[in-house]
Amino acid sequence: MMMTLLFALEETPLIPAIEVDPNSVTPGVVGFLATLFVAMGVVVIIVDMTRRVRRVRYRTEIVERLDREANPPSAGS
Repeated sequence: MMMTLLFALEETPLIPAIEVDPNSVTPGVVGFLATLFVAMGVVVIIVDMTRRVRRVRYRTEIVERLDREANPPSAGS
């Protein structure tokens, strides 16, 4: 009895289906442009960050090289 009642209730939707035009619910040109600008911003940020990390790494290498030239290792060590 309980299962029959559950199956009967399951078959009838509580909210009627609404037919919607698929063109009115897609993001369209505005959504495409927003996604494009976000993607372009991410690329710019990645390139800038790569440049900054490379610059810091090169500066560190140059400082280490200058330290080695200023203080050469002794022959006994």
